[in-house]
Amino acid sequence: MAAQKINEAHEHIAKAEKCLKTSLTKWKPDFDSAASEYAKAAVCFKNAKQYEQAKDAYLKEAEYHTENKTAIEQAGMMMKEQKKMPEAIQYIEKACMMYMENGTPDTAAMALDRAGKLIEPLNLEKAVDLYQKAAGVFENEDRLRQAVELLGKASRLLVRLKRLDEAAVALQKEKNMYKEIENFPMCFKKTTAQVLVHLHRGDYVAADKCVRESYSLPGYSGSEDCVAMETLLQGYDEQDEDQVYRVCNSPLLKYMDNDVSNTKYFLFSLIILRSGDSLSRDAESGRQIADYS
Repeated sequence: MAAQKINEAHEHIAKAEKCLKTSLTKWKPDFDSAASEYAKAAVCFKNAKQYEQAKDAYLKEAEYHTENKTAIEQAGMMMKEQKKMPEAIQYIEKACMMYMENGTPDTAAMALDRAGKLIEPLNLEKAVDLYQKAAGVFENEDRLRQAVELLGKASRLLVRLKRLDEAAVALQKEKNMYKEIENFPMCFKKTTAQVLVHLHRGDYVAADKCVRESYSLPGYSGSEDCVAMETLLQGYDEQDEDQVYRVCNSPLLKYMDNDVSNTKYFLFSLIILRSGDSLSRDAESGRQIADYS
């Protein structure tokens, strides 16, 4: 079966090359037909799992059919099949730039999101960059719901990378977007995440400010989220280890569900207070930081 597909691919390439030739009776190459034959060859190579040759065929298709931006993205996917992720991302990013130039930013943003998912297991820093770029594209198109979801992915990875200053900024931007689209329950959750990040940074003032600013959100004052954060901040300030432990080990922080995307919030162990300044429980005690997806 594979051999048959490879033979078919070579036949399509031969036809493509014939379309590109000129003669006394044929003055111009037939680029469209050549691109079509290269596309068929690429599919045959792909079905035969000859991914390098499929990539080359997709690039040839893109060369002769400049309006077809998906061919370059498909070349990137062929690199992915060969576990050559950096090369795959380069092709996908190139395709995204062409999507933008062609006036299809939504397609570009979705491709950037896919690229982020591909590279995330290997390179968190690059994944953050791709998610943030995708969010920026959606934001420019006033598609805030899609933008904020991607910002959430970036925030989660920034926490994992311990780039907490940047995570704090990203979370604030998320909260502002959720406020703009009037999703106040998610604002509450982002406030909780902000508090944990700021306390992990050792910035009690910033954490307290996040809670105080959230009092203006409809329904926040007196809510479960609000009371928990007030209790946590009080325990932190008074160096009350048991109070901090109870809040951080409560269901609110341990089992936070994202009711927008129906994905779990990942939790990372966090010792909020350190001996000498504050508390000293082991990381397994349940002090955790919300890592948003």
